[in-house]
Amino acid sequence: MKVRFAGFGGQGIVLCGVVFGQAAMLDGKRSIQTQSYGSASRGGLTRSDVCIQADEIYDLLYEEIDVLVAMSQQSCDAFLPGLLPAGHLFYESDMVTPNAEWSGHSLGINATDLAFKQLGRKVVANMIMMGFVNGALGLVSHDALVATVKQKVPPGTGALNIEALGLGIDHARAARAT
Repeated sequence: MKVRFAGFGGQGIVLCGVVFGQAAMLDGKRSIQTQSYGSASRGGLTRSDVCIQADEIYDLLYEEIDVLVAMSQQSCDAFLPGLLPAGHLFYESDMVTPNAEWSGHSLGINATDLAFKQLGRKVVANMIMMGFVNGALGLVSHDALVATVKQKVPPGTGALNIEALGLGIDHARAARAT
């Protein structure tokens, strides 16, 4: 499974790829993670790619992806052409309007708004999005995801980040039910 998290600098895009890659390894899968971001640390186009497989991974870079997680319009516009026709698009619904020509699977969530209104911190929107994606696709186990988040987030923020992850998972379950 080739997953691309994309958005702008400051949204925690790179962390999403790192967390999914490490969680996959905790599950006994193979993974590789790469990242690319503009020269501006905040606001520039950012992406984090993670490939998760049961067997050997031979490609370090890839153009075609199975999953695109777009947290900004610029990232959706830039990377949607590489999403396979049977792929899945997840997007920040307050910031992204998918191209009308895209006819594949897509689910949106207003992660930033939820992070602010329900948790009081916009900074955990990426965790909501990760929970949403994993809740919909089950790329890694819940236990591995939680363990990795606890390891990778700043000290003292684990509980908030885990709560945000759970919020995203709950929204994915609700979306699957409808």
